[in-house]
Amino acid sequence: MSSELPYTHVELTPESVKVLAHPLRSRLLMALRKDGPASATRLAAALRTNTGATSYHLRRLESVGLVADTGEGRGKERIWRASTESHGWHGSAFRDDEDARTALDWLVRRYHRQFDEEYARWLDVADEWPAAWQDVSGMSDAWVEVTPAQARAMHDELIGVVNRYLHAGAGDPAARRLHLYRVAFPLDPQDVPGDAGSGDEESGAAADGDAP
Repeated sequence: MSSELPYTHVELTPESVKVLAHPLRSRLLMALRKDGPASATRLAAALRTNTGATSYHLRRLESVGLVADTGEGRGKERIWRASTESHGWHGSAFRDDEDARTALDWLVRRYHRQFDEEYARWLDVADEWPAAWQDVSGMSDAWVEVTPAQARAMHDELIGVVNRYLHAGAGDPAARRLHLYRVAFPLDPQDVPGDAGSGDEESGAAADGDAP
């Protein structure tokens, strides 16, 4: 896939994944990406927490470059923004850091729960939406038989399609933002390949990351 992405992106490091793997911090980053810059007070109200804790965790995210101060606050108030629109990782980068792998495991499972919660909210109100939106929203699955290299090529093609449509409806009052997830995993998790079948790096992308 081309390195020239139509959005800003950062690869998580062992240090940054350890910081991000926290219930409030992951929610703060998502809120800033979804709704734009905000103060700690506004974020605390939206996420139903207290301003002191919110300020502390924003500074922790800032320490690893995931959020930044816009410089637009008044007095002591700081207005925060997400530093990038997307983040991802290569699991192989954490193989020698047990703490980072544990943090990544927590983060991925958090994203899985988040998907379940958000999709359930959509199902609760789907019937209230126009038929055209109901027809293009939903879930599907397929089985493909591929090598790691072929899976990577498929991933790159799918991301390329998504990238072409990122802002296709910008300015159109009929357009709405869709949350698009991409998940791939072996159909039989117990069928672990030997060395000959594991030639590519393990990789993954965050649910609020690979596509912004």
